Amino acid sequence: MADPELPSQGEAAPEPGWVAPELTQEFPGLRVATTTVDAGGGRSPAALKASLKELSNRFGGRQAIMLRQRPIPWAYRVFFRHIALDPDETPTPVEQVSLDRMRDGRFKSQDRVRDALTMGIIEVGVALQAVDAAKVEGALGLRLSTEEEALEGRVTPLEAGKIVLADEKRVLGLLFGPPVASAEPTKSTERTTLIAIGVKGVPDIALEEGLWVAATALLS
Repeated sequence: MADPELPSQGEAAPEPGWVAPELTQEFPGLRVATTTVDAGGGRSPAALKASLKELSNRFGGRQAIMLRQRPIPWAYRVFFRHIALDPDETPTPVEQVSLDRMRDGRFKSQDRVRDALTMGIIEVGVALQAVDAAKVEGALGLRLSTEEEALEGRVTPLEAGKIVLADEKRVLGLLFGPPVASAEPTKSTERTTLIAIGVKGVPDIALEEGLWVAATALLS
């Protein structure tokens, strides 16, 4: 019998976010998908830590070396070059998690939300983020920053033309970067919105699977 607290594939089905027209035109395939679950941050429960340990045992040096040759991680590497980032100097999300695994000797438990994101990122290869659902105003999407636009936690304004994750009121973070501190899920968070960023070459089913894996881990 399935655990009633865990999401079914249908329950974790993603909702599409918006992408500014100029980004859609310049980067076909760039898109956002989200799903919201009734869980927050804090320490990871024993079940999630056990899953993370099992994942560490399955993902070793050979898997890390072969990672970038897989179609989905490769698609993010190509996109990074399109936005003037060298993926060998600025790793893609899945490669960064892989590098952390090699450095630490395991997927080190951080907190409930970050551990759930690690599960989804490594298992599927897609880029995932998370925000406190209560701190989001309206729909989430991607757009270009405007001249002198502020980013919480940054002393100087953003340069115009940076790709940012935003809601209908403010910037929540740079593309592929962490969310601003006020939007990060904490132990007092009641609902967490998981976010998948897709690029050309990453199928929609992969975004859905990544969100489902992370949602399942978050509710474990």
